[in-house]
Amino acid sequence: MTLVIGLVLLLFLILIHETGHFLFARLCGVKVESFSIGMGPVLLHHKTKKETDFRISFIPLGGYCSMKGEKDLEECFETGNFPEDSFYGTHPLKRLLIAFAGPLANLVLSIACFTGIALAGYTYWSAGNVVEVIEELDGEVSPAYSAGLRSGDEIISIDGKQVFDFSDISSCIAVKPLEEVRIEVLRNGETLLFTAVPFLDKDTGAGKIGVKSDPSSVKERAYPSLSFFPAVAEGTVKTFSSLAVTIKSVAVLFKGVNLTKVVSGPLRITDFMGSSVKEGFKAGTKQGFIMILELMGIISISLFFTNMLPVGVFDGGLILTAFVEWISGRRLPLKARMIIQYSGLFLILVLMVFVLGGDILYFIRK
Repeated sequence: MTLVIGLVLLLFLILIHETGHFLFARLCGVKVESFSIGMGPVLLHHKTKKETDFRISFIPLGGYCSMKGEKDLEECFETGNFPEDSFYGTHPLKRLLIAFAGPLANLVLSIACFTGIALAGYTYWSAGNVVEVIEELDGEVSPAYSAGLRSGDEIISIDGKQVFDFSDISSCIAVKPLEEVRIEVLRNGETLLFTAVPFLDKDTGAGKIGVKSDPSSVKERAYPSLSFFPAVAEGTVKTFSSLAVTIKSVAVLFKGVNLTKVVSGPLRITDFMGSSVKEGFKAGTKQGFIMILELMGIISISLFFTNMLPVGVFDGGLILTAFVEWISGRRLPLKARMIIQYSGLFLILVLMVFVLGGDILYFIRK
């Protein structure tokens, strides 16, 4: 059941992404030959009067929006015939917009999800911001203890950002491994400022300084609901701040983390989404829907970022080649285009083997 829930949510995110490509292709006068949710053999399909074949395919881990001319690129170059209603026959700027429309749809969905959370408001359980300092962490003096923090300190801000409970402290420290952070604490009525450099947890990629929460301070806390326009503003800020964290997280991958644990593939993401939603609904119907919105918002950002990478067959690769052709006013040679596509395809295959291997190890350990 967990995997089914996760798959439904993942397929919805893919549907939104591919719908972005589809709508902009239609707006730009490019014929969409097939639109599929899922990959591989076709299970169900329906062809419309506009000759788009809508499909549900066997492997529920992807999808595609196939446009006229994409499969016949070599033939188009050989004959010099690029039909105006084909992807490569349209203006490079339109091609760029069509390629960008998929990631853009995911970004808009993320804003909508976080806006929905801000409109609804929610409650959560967390300990307070009075901490217990761990003296030794991973066989070394902990960053917190080394910096001068002591048990009983109340952390009131990190890098100038006010914190209200232990979940705030955790989220601020997690995104700054191996970076200097300024920690403001309240001790015996006196405000003190310390500087620490969080360790890198190689199994999670997160930062940690060696502080624990006070279990006796755990209580239900409220995230108040907002009116419409403040909620949209909050949703937009949360989306772009989460995108910034995603970009920073990529740099962490090159700092010696355990990649098989840190990098998740589609199977692990599906399992995580399904498990999280089930746990959310156990706490209540509202909490379950809040969890769905939060997960879709976060994973939409990841899809945006991944697809914007300027590599081969990713949308970012198509955007890059279209941009070069738009600026230069010349069509990119077939050979150069093939090199870009096949090198990108090779990288994707290597990445898929790696992440699927990590997913298999995850389920074996689980």
